[in-house]
Amino acid sequence: MAKDIGIDLGTANVLIYVAGKGIVLNEPSVVAVDTRTGKVLAVGSEAYRMVGRTPSNIRAIRPLKDGVISDFDITEEMLTYFINKLDVKGFMSKPKIMICAPTNVTEIERNAIMQAAEKAGGGQVYLEEEPKVAAVGAGMDIFQPRGNMVIDMGGGTSDIAIISLGDIVASKSIRVAGDKMNTEIASYIKQKHNLIIGEHTAEKIKIEIGTAKKDDSDVKTLEVRGRDAVSGMPRAVTIDSNEIAEAINDTVQLIISGAKEVLEVIPPELASDIVDRGIMLTGGGALLRNIDQVIADALTVPVIISENPLDNVAKGAGILLEHYIKNPKLKAKDQK
Repeated sequence: MAKDIGIDLGTANVLIYVAGKGIVLNEPSVVAVDTRTGKVLAVGSEAYRMVGRTPSNIRAIRPLKDGVISDFDITEEMLTYFINKLDVKGFMSKPKIMICAPTNVTEIERNAIMQAAEKAGGGQVYLEEEPKVAAVGAGMDIFQPRGNMVIDMGGGTSDIAIISLGDIVASKSIRVAGDKMNTEIASYIKQKHNLIIGEHTAEKIKIEIGTAKKDDSDVKTLEVRGRDAVSGMPRAVTIDSNEIAEAINDTVQLIISGAKEVLEVIPPELASDIVDRGIMLTGGGALLRNIDQVIADALTVPVIISENPLDNVAKGAGILLEHYIKNPKLKAKDQK
């Protein structure tokens, strides 16, 4: 008997949830390809370690950009590799798969995601919108007549949605999230310290000392190594958390203004529910220090960070899939 799986096909990471087992796979969405032969050399963590360190004939590709597929064949190979690694296929049956997409993707982009899942070995494929799935994974009961607000900050996109009675009332997807913060950190350090750093280093800085607001009482510092922009020689500088807050401020403000736009168009009853119940933050961006305070201050609404924000989408996909299988009358956004 094939096992049913929920997949969070993220720009930065792919997570897979297997019914009855929980999250069994969490790997970066990176594939290393030999450009001479077109052969896939490594997938996931192994390929991620190669980013920025490859010789000219090897390319480390991120097949997803801004939450949607930018390289179909590579995405398919990556998913096939992950699904085979898990051994979820039955003797004669294929697993049912629930996969997610950001809210404002086009029909073509949605079909591409579903086809990739089908070709990777899925039997029946369901597609749901990411914030709805993240809300379920964060433990919200979205099928009640109550307003639930979710901000899901991933690698490529930040999805903001208000959900009631099992569906999205108002939503917005901004193509600004964790990856954009990394780019901003790298360009800030280049401008201010004349130091060129890679994607890995920027990510490491964000995780170790990143914060969403300046705080002189709690300043963390980190030594950063890279290449001097003037002399071209390797060099190290020390940077502090307040500088990072300054570097990523624009991105944080864009997410906040997206949330304001969503709140402005909903019925007043739902707005009162949100003042009462607060906003749930999920996704990797929710792990940024003080992000909850900054959003709460700007929107004057309580903000809660979900438990294990990185796992919410994959877990929610698994839970929703079980829900749809038990209640066949309910339909996912798209299914084939």
